Amino acid sequence: MSDIGRAFVLAFELIAGFDTELVGIVLLSLRVSITAALIAFAIGAPLGAALAVYRVPGRGVLVVIINALLGLPPVVVGLLVYLLVSRSGPLGGFGILFTPAAMIFAQVVLSTPIVMALMHRHIEGLWAEYGDVLRADGASRPRAVVTLFAIGRAGLVTAFLAAFGRAIAEVGAILIVGGNIRGHTRTMTTAIALETSKGDLPLALGLGIILVLLSLAVSATALALGRWAR
Repeated sequence: MSDIGRAFVLAFELIAGFDTELVGIVLLSLRVSITAALIAFAIGAPLGAALAVYRVPGRGVLVVIINALLGLPPVVVGLLVYLLVSRSGPLGGFGILFTPAAMIFAQVVLSTPIVMALMHRHIEGLWAEYGDVLRADGASRPRAVVTLFAIGRAGLVTAFLAAFGRAIAEVGAILIVGGNIRGHTRTMTTAIALETSKGDLPLALGLGIILVLLSLAVSATALALGRWAR
């Protein structure tokens, strides 16, 4: 049987066997990635919308910077977060290095620019279409942003899914700040990296299949909620 065939068989066995360690890895991956995506969305959505609605000095430069941050190298982000949360760093007193909190921190840094960029483009288009009407109705800009969020709910779902996709697929940054500690900070992606380095390709592929299935399940759930909201 080929490695891909063995991977599918192994993935099925892992799921059907309800392995305790695997369940822990899956739950940690989901908890870290969903938390990071929610935080990134809570930060990035209002800031991206404000950038679209308000005409602040240097707005064009800010837009360029945000779009440039979309290509942030994960290992560089991991190193920066490591320096911040290490014992000698400014946030070292919180003691979060090599914990899920540090992994969430790194994923938020990587995901927030994505949310900001998507929401800026989305709200900018809606503001061009509905801005005059909202201003004529006497709506303040903050109230107008809330209204545009309601009008463009599908864009909110897209931004969240993009943040989640960035977070769930991350490996470089969380390896640096999480340490890939068994039973504590090992996620699906870091486990795949570990098994690949050990040469256990069928197991790595099996874990990858499970990761893809989980990502599809979360995406389908979010899209279904978005359609229900509409």
